[in-house]
Amino acid sequence: MKIKEEIKGDVAVISLSGKMMGGPETMEFHDHIKGLIADGMKKVVVDLGKVKWLNSSGLGALMSAYTSLKNVGGDLKLAQVTERVESILMITKLITIFDTYESAERAVASFGR
Repeated sequence: MKIKEEIKGDVAVISLSGKMMGGPETMEFHDHIKGLIADGMKKVVVDLGKVKWLNSSGLGALMSAYTSLKNVGGDLKLAQVTERVESILMITKLITIFDTYESAERAVASFGR
C-alpha cells in the first residue's frame, strides 16, 4: 500500500493505493494520521479510489484513524470508495459511520458546510 498526502487549505487528503491488509502498511497509515493530528490537522479525507482490497485490519486502521480524529474534535471522510470496498463497509455496517463522497474535492468541500 502506498500513501500520498496533499494539503488543501485546512484539510489533509490522504490517497491510498494497493491493498489495506494489515501489517506495516496499516501501522504506517495510523502513524501518518497521528502525525497530522500532532501538526494540528483535524480534517482528513482518505481517498480510497486506488485501494483494490481491504480486510478487517484495513477496516480497523480506518476506524482507528476516525476515532483518533474524533477524539481531538476532528473528522475523517472517505472519497472514491470502490464497489468492493463499499460492499465491505455495507456488510459491516460501517457505511453508517463514515461520510463517503464520489470525489476527494467534494469531501474537502463538505468540511466547509
